[in-house]
Amino acid sequence: MSDDPTILTRPARGLSGSVRLPGDKSISHRYAMLASIAEGTTRLENYSTGADCASTLHCLRTLGVEWQREQNTVVIQGLGPKLKAPATALDCGNSGSTIRMLSGILAGQEFTSELIGDASLSKRPMARVMTPLQQMGARISASEGNQPPLRITGGNLKAIDYKMPVASAQVKTALLFAGLFAKGRTCVTEAVRTRDHGELALRAFGAQVEVDGRGACISGGQKLRAIEATIPGDISSAAFFMCAAALFPGSEITLTNVGLNPTRSYLLDLLIAMGVHISVMQLEEKHGELVGTVKVEGSELRGGRIVSPRTEMLIDEIPVLAAIAPYSTEGIEIRDARELRVKESDRLAAIATNLRRMGVKVEEYDDGLRIPGGQQLQGVEIDSFGDHRIAMAFAVAALRARGETTIRNANAAVISYPEFYTTLESLVHR
Repeated sequence: MSDDPTILTRPARGLSGSVRLPGDKSISHRYAMLASIAEGTTRLENYSTGADCASTLHCLRTLGVEWQREQNTVVIQGLGPKLKAPATALDCGNSGSTIRMLSGILAGQEFTSELIGDASLSKRPMARVMTPLQQMGARISASEGNQPPLRITGGNLKAIDYKMPVASAQVKTALLFAGLFAKGRTCVTEAVRTRDHGELALRAFGAQVEVDGRGACISGGQKLRAIEATIPGDISSAAFFMCAAALFPGSEITLTNVGLNPTRSYLLDLLIAMGVHISVMQLEEKHGELVGTVKVEGSELRGGRIVSPRTEMLIDEIPVLAAIAPYSTEGIEIRDARELRVKESDRLAAIATNLRRMGVKVEEYDDGLRIPGGQQLQGVEIDSFGDHRIAMAFAVAALRARGETTIRNANAAVISYPEFYTTLESLVHR
């Protein structure tokens, strides 16, 4: 996309075509971090093109890790368990994934490091990862309100058994990463199961991780070995195209190399329940992750209700599901989603604000939204609030709006999917 901060979206008649998605953000972050502390050279094909995952790579370079990137392939020279003390602050940009998960590795390093971020990241809560890492022995300080910058002095960690008060795959991963450097066996128990990319990534790099229900344990002192892998396409990015096709009966798109991890793929079940025709083909396993081709055919869109534990499984897809809810016959209700208030924006407020600007009724709760069906969106000027998922969600919703829609700050999409608007436009029929 261009540097122009606005995007004009015109109504469409339908969509068709095929998309190969950029690499999964969650997996890209984790693989790059583990590659840095593995022994040997790791080669990652289809690494995420988003700015967040680039922030992880740049932080690793500041820690002495050498890597090369050619298009979407990244080659990382592992340093083993000991990284190098950084001469400057580690700039995590907009990436909460980077700052939280990298904190787990830095907690095990015998030096002091500082993690900083942009204005948005500097407002995001970090106590949820600071508290357990401090219990393990890391010394961590933050600005007022436990927000970035974070200053971490690591080393000499001890294992803990930690019951997570807030569902967060990022925090779980950080603690398992820290557990590699701790004396003893570190166990993390979740109240609600979250995505397990961290556990699978650790196993891919040769670590032994015990998983039992909502608990995961890792013993310290394990060495990691380099891998060669092709990262599956990001299902959270796929969600925008699935929902776009769902808006138009008769539309048909095919998404290849999609990550279909069971902790993420409930999206397909929900869309099927809402009336979308979805079929999965060529399913295979790569480094513990399920990958396949997904064919999506639009039909009349019913509604649905999203509550815990499904909310946690759909946390990244809720913005686009909410954005298409007015076009469904029954509407969509979302609850147990307070976590969306502390993302790149207050996503619940951003969704409600934009939908109201487009002329539809929305009920907003502390933990969710109720969006009645059978409504028609009007093309107006709306705002992404600097949030990539809000920008992309409303680019999809605008395809069936009456009139043209202008999205301010639309270039926020570069955080996860720089090619999004070009790819969407290539599928659209007008």
